[in-house]
Amino acid sequence: MPDTPALAALGWRPFFAEQITETERTPARVTEVHRNGAEAEGAEGALSLPPTLGATVGDWVVTGAEGAPRRLDRQSLLKRRAPGRGYEMQAIAANVDTVFAVTSCTRDFSVARLERYVALTFEAGAAAVIVLTKPDLCDDVAEFEAAARAISMDVPIITLDARTDAPRQALAPWVEPGRTIALLGSSGVGKSTLVNALSDGATVATQPARAADQRGRHTTTRRQMHRLSGGALVVDTPGMREVQLADADAGLARLFADLEARAATCRFRDCAHGEEPGCAIKAALAAGVIDHARVERWQVLKAENAFNTESLAGRRWDEKERAEGIRDRRARLGKGG
Repeated sequence: MPDTPALAALGWRPFFAEQITETERTPARVTEVHRNGAEAEGAEGALSLPPTLGATVGDWVVTGAEGAPRRLDRQSLLKRRAPGRGYEMQAIAANVDTVFAVTSCTRDFSVARLERYVALTFEAGAAAVIVLTKPDLCDDVAEFEAAARAISMDVPIITLDARTDAPRQALAPWVEPGRTIALLGSSGVGKSTLVNALSDGATVATQPARAADQRGRHTTTRRQMHRLSGGALVVDTPGMREVQLADADAGLARLFADLEARAATCRFRDCAHGEEPGCAIKAALAAGVIDHARVERWQVLKAENAFNTESLAGRRWDEKERAEGIRDRRARLGKGG
């Protein structure tokens, strides 16, 4: 394939190369998604894509002999239930290696929200790192670090001031050439400032948090991929306070692996961990070996995920039936029926 170094710099790997046919041209990676479509970058230059392709930032696309673009299968996908009353999935970023779940040591800090970010990351098959910013705005950084550390033993905790040179050194193990990082966090926690620090020069506009409550203002309004000076790629996402999980069974199982293991020893397979006899979760709570608040969050997330997953499955089934009905009617009309 021509210009392999240029593709490798964009995160190209054998997983994607194996999907290309002989008649398809040099691939390009989606770097920006907007209302009217998407923009991609490849060894042959920039490429504009139609919205009908359904591509998200980080996707790889190839162009066939007839010029029609095709999206390649994804190695990983960060997704959530789309905000609002509908039941649709929203792709956040594709083919991500590491997710920095960013939160500040202020009133914005929320263990429940961080757990959602981590579950979403685990479900995607990416590595998670919790990044605590603005340590200068709190009295006890250790308290925030302890709360974050209790979320999962599989997730490193990094505390830094994004306005300094600290991010480049502290996050160096994950910011390597050709690797893709996505930043998740609510508005005002310092995601764009972090991108600027990692890129060794301002590339993203930033805004200060509101002085009254330290709540953030939206700086990033669309998902974009930036190249860092060291060769890594980073996806900056708009601030997300609402992260509804769906199709995230594996992510939740890994995040709450200890509770899942205990639940598996309950007397009844369908134990609701309430008043049922022989409940291992209830016994552990009584013994004080697990945290009551964490158990409640686990149950809330499991119930939310189950409801959203079932609702999405029902919507897909309805759409499938509707499509089959349309095809049947067209077939009958074609036969004069």
